Amino acid sequence: MAEIKNIKKAAERIKKAIGKKEKIILYGDADMDGIGATIILEESIKTLGGKTTAIYFPDREIEGYGLNKDALLFLRKHVPALLILVDCGISNLNEAKIAKKMGFEVMIVDHHKTLHKLPQASIIVNPKQKGDKYPFKEFAAAGVVFKLIEVLLAKKMTAVLRNNFLELVALATIADMMPQTDDNLEIIKDGLQSLKNTARPSLQAFLEIDPVIKDNINQFSQKIILACNASGGKDHSNEAYSLLTAKSMKEAESMAKYLLEKAFDRHLQIKEIVESLEKRVLRRLKDNIIFEGEDWWPVLMLGPVASKIVRTYKKPVFLYNQKDGVCQGAVRTPKGVDGVKAMMKCSKMLETYGGHPQAAGFRIKQKDLEKFKGCLIDYFSKA
Repeated sequence: MAEIKNIKKAAERIKKAIGKKEKIILYGDADMDGIGATIILEESIKTLGGKTTAIYFPDREIEGYGLNKDALLFLRKHVPALLILVDCGISNLNEAKIAKKMGFEVMIVDHHKTLHKLPQASIIVNPKQKGDKYPFKEFAAAGVVFKLIEVLLAKKMTAVLRNNFLELVALATIADMMPQTDDNLEIIKDGLQSLKNTARPSLQAFLEIDPVIKDNINQFSQKIILACNASGGKDHSNEAYSLLTAKSMKEAESMAKYLLEKAFDRHLQIKEIVESLEKRVLRRLKDNIIFEGEDWWPVLMLGPVASKIVRTYKKPVFLYNQKDGVCQGAVRTPKGVDGVKAMMKCSKMLETYGGHPQAAGFRIKQKDLEKFKGCLIDYFSKA
C-alpha cells in the first residue's frame, strides 16, 4: 500500500538526529491537535533514547498562527538544530526561508492545505502535497504524526504505547473536526476504546472530577477537548501541554479543574461576542460575506464565534482582531466553499494565511483591510 510522501525520509532524519545527539526543537500549533501531535512526537523521541532541546508553542494572541520571526529569534541560541514544525509551517514561506538562513534545518509535519508554493524545508510530510499517493488525505496533524512514529518506532511501538498515543490522536481528530471516515474512523474507534482505561494521569483526572462521564465516552472526550481548547500560552509553553504531560494525579486534577473553569468563562465570552456581532450582521444581510473586527475580540475566540455565525447565516465569515496596525483573523465558510482558495486570490494583501477549506486564518496589516474585503466580495460574487 502507498505511504505518505517523505515519511520514511523524515523518520530516518529524526533517527539520525537522535543518534548524533543533534539539537531537536519541536514547534507546535497551540491547539488540541498541535499539542497532542507534539507530545506524541516528543514521547517517541524519548522512547528511542533521544531528547528534545526545546518545545515551543506560539502565543496566538501575540504571535499569531504558525512560525514567526520573534519565535525564531528566541530559538536562535540553539542553532544548529533540527526544527520540526508540527501542525503548522506549510503556509510559512517567508519564515521557513528566514529559519534556513539562521542555520535551522526545517522539517514540516502538517495537514493543512498547500498554497501556490511549498516552503523551503529539507523534508515536508503532508498528505495534501503534490505527488503524495496515500489515498486518505483528511488526517489531523496528530494522525500524520502517528503515521510517522509508526515508521520511526517500528518494533519499539508496543501495544501499550500504541494505545497511549491513539488516545491523543483520537481526541485531536475530533477536536479538529476532521471527517470521521476511513483511517480516521479506525483511529477514533481504537483511541476512544483505550481512553476508557487510560494510563495518562492527565486524562484520568477528568474521571476523578466527574466519575459519571466514564459511562459516556463522548462526554468524556468532549470534556477533555473543552478544557484543552481553553488553554493559553505562557513563556512559550501551553497550559494544555502542561496538563497532558502531568506526571501526578494531583497536578493533573488541579490543572484540569482550572481549565474547565476557564472553558466556562470562555463560553460566556463567545456568547457575548456572537450577540454583539449578530446585531451588525442583521443590518447587512445583503452582503455576500460577513467581514467584521474589533480590538477587544480575543484572537482565540474568533474561530468559535465564526463557526457559530457561519452555521446561522450560511455565508463566508471573516473575523479579525486589530492591534498595533496588524490584524489577525479567523475564517469559517459553509460546506463546499473554500476559504483558503478565496484568500489565494487576494494573497497580495496578506502577510500570512492558510488552513483548511472550511476553517482557516490570516494575518494582514490594518491599512490593507478594506482592499482585502473588496477583493473577497468580488471573488465570492463571481464564485
